[in-house]
Amino acid sequence: MAMVDQKEGLPTSVYIDSASPHEVMLVEKTLDESFTEQEPIELLGDKGFDSNDLDDKLFCERGLELIAPERKNKKEPRHTSEDFQNYQHRWKVERFFAWLQNFRRVATRWDYYAENYLGFIQLACMLMLLKRL
Repeated sequence: MAMVDQKEGLPTSVYIDSASPHEVMLVEKTLDESFTEQEPIELLGDKGFDSNDLDDKLFCERGLELIAPERKNKKEPRHTSEDFQNYQHRWKVERFFAWLQNFRRVATRWDYYAENYLGFIQLACMLMLLKRL
């Protein structure tokens, strides 16, 4: 999981875990691993983030607004079309992952220990930040 800023698409937080937990379970852990001190105001995500419980929890505990497209089978839509004005910037997250693939050590996980792999991802993020500053 990764978070990037809306302006330039630079990484603000990364978190790794096994492939089994759902994205909804990893959002708060990713927010806790932030490189910056200030928390975001809005959080954009794909349909996997569509959860009323997660919406309520992030808003009550952190004051964050979660914007994610709703699934087709949702009975009560919570967002209007005006809420998705900033959703057009979600491509910056995908670009970040493309930038991450430029680092061979990170493109494929060969490391046995997750801590080593996370360290190389964080190193790649630092290099991205230094390159753009």
